[in-house]
Amino acid sequence: MGQQAQPSSNRSSRNAIQLLTADHEKVSKIFDQYRKLKDSASNEEKRALVMQACNELSVHAQIEEEIFYPAMSAMQDAKDLLDEAKVEHTSIKTLVTDLELMSPGDELYDAKFTVLAEYVMHHVKEEQDEIFPMAKKSGMDLDRLGEELTQRKQVLAAQYEIEMEQEQPDEAPHARKTKRTRSASANHKSAHH
Repeated sequence: MGQQAQPSSNRSSRNAIQLLTADHEKVSKIFDQYRKLKDSASNEEKRALVMQACNELSVHAQIEEEIFYPAMSAMQDAKDLLDEAKVEHTSIKTLVTDLELMSPGDELYDAKFTVLAEYVMHHVKEEQDEIFPMAKKSGMDLDRLGEELTQRKQVLAAQYEIEMEQEQPDEAPHARKTKRTRSASANHKSAHH
């Protein structure tokens, strides 16, 4: 029994549902931030938020398509939902590509990002209300799947130059961000000296 407490405190990854839900929350916050700032933000600030969302979505979609959806595909009840999710991913990827090629001053830039947010939030609702509960009931090893998703996400995050949040329960999320920003600034400064 003493061993059960140890793995949870040393666990470096979340189960599949926790990881994917955390991704959804992270992107939702970016959309909210953009919505609040879009009329007052500089083009650089807007571009940074849009690119952050696009990169996060690209990584998230890829790990779902490569690992999570195939794991769910053995469940006959999930087939239609997974097919719809894949089609939604295609629409999201098209908007991501459009936004990557645009600039904040371009016509329809804000509109495309708003539509992207709407598509993503619709997709998130379906996953969280229908697909994730199905996965929980399936008996799948969600912890193992979470480890697989985490490993793949780490590789993709490096390619997309996005930072992965590490689970550190004793530290508030804003404290982690401050540390990363400071260390990134220090690394950037030291690289120029």
